[in-house]
Amino acid sequence: MTSGLTGTLLILLALTLAAAWLGIALGGRASFTRVLPFSGGVLIGVAAFWVFPEIAAQYGWVGALCGIVAGFSLLWLVNQYLYPVCPACSADHDHASCSQPLHGFSAPLFAAAGLHSFFDGWSLGLAQQSSQEVRLAFLAGIAIHKIPEGIALGVLFLAATGSVWKAWASCAAVQSVMVIGGLLAIFASPHFGPNWISGLLSIAAGVFVYLGYHAIESECQARGVRTAFWPALTGAVGAAALRLVPGF
Repeated sequence: MTSGLTGTLLILLALTLAAAWLGIALGGRASFTRVLPFSGGVLIGVAAFWVFPEIAAQYGWVGALCGIVAGFSLLWLVNQYLYPVCPACSADHDHASCSQPLHGFSAPLFAAAGLHSFFDGWSLGLAQQSSQEVRLAFLAGIAIHKIPEGIALGVLFLAATGSVWKAWASCAAVQSVMVIGGLLAIFASPHFGPNWISGLLSIAAGVFVYLGYHAIESECQARGVRTAFWPALTGAVGAAALRLVPGF
């Protein structure tokens, strides 16, 4: 299981770094982050239509909902009082009036992006303890979300560091934390019972809901509700529709 997860994490890492290189090459054209609401809808759809029913079958609807609310609240608190956990969603912010790029230093961005990547890897690692359907759903949700995230991080780190190679190195470093998070989840899982695994998985679903909501909200603020609504709905419906695909 560990070798399979490691290979998956490395593929996701390569995918994100390719997207980050594209963001760096674009030189700050934040319009390419408009795919964020679609990826946000996918994350919410995965949590609602794949993870939630499985956890509800074990804990009941109330227990599953409590886990999702706990995961959502955890990231909300981190976002409010520590660092923005979804720095990719900040790419459309107007920094023209700032005295320094991205309000100053790249260190907070580095910490926030690393935290985000850790949650991605941790969620994927926990999903390995569940059914094949949930594992595939988590993988699809994270992979789709990694593309706009990588592009936006390339843009942001280029603005924060002022150097192509520093931006590339920063993206590579923070995305490598995803691999650490995934492997830690695998090595820690034998110390948890099935109930703990299911509870943590429901919290991971809440993390997905928060990241999805945050991506959609960012687009709403930047371009209006109508512009964000249809891509987000398409992503959520697409995640739900995969339930109907035989063998998925």
